[in-house]
Amino acid sequence: MRKQVFGRHLKRDTNERKALFKALASSLVLHERIETTEQKAKAIKGQVEKMVTKAKKDDSNHTRDLLRAHLSHDALIKLMSDIAPRFVDRPGGYTRIVKKGNRFSDNASMVFIEWVEKGPKTEAIHDLKESKPRTKKIALSKTATSAKEKKSTKKQKLHTKEKDNS
Repeated sequence: MRKQVFGRHLKRDTNERKALFKALASSLVLHERIETTEQKAKAIKGQVEKMVTKAKKDDSNHTRDLLRAHLSHDALIKLMSDIAPRFVDRPGGYTRIVKKGNRFSDNASMVFIEWVEKGPKTEAIHDLKESKPRTKKIALSKTATSAKEKKSTKKQKLHTKEKDNS
């Protein structure tokens, strides 16, 4: 019987589970969108939303609590400076879980967990990635055509040598 057992254990002992949740929460804060299994996303969702609520209060005691409560130093700085100000007017519900489908290897349900409100930095970076010119593909196609030309000239030379020998 599971009496008074709270939370998801995810087949890990306590230290492994704490390290996993710290890594997932820190990467969500730093990257603003991560892909993980549905159970892991549901496990960290409440923890991350409590962190944002504490970060909105902008108190030194809360920052120490956030450091103690499973965030890396870089993630804490980004949470306090970028993410918490986005949600000043919002009373809760800072994250969303978007289902992606099942993983091929073990059929685990995969999801994206992300912030409800996007920041200006992520949108600008996303726009820059889309507007980049595709110089690598052009360069690769030029080298591929030059390699094909070299092969065809080698074949022609071999044919002419064979004709000269016969």
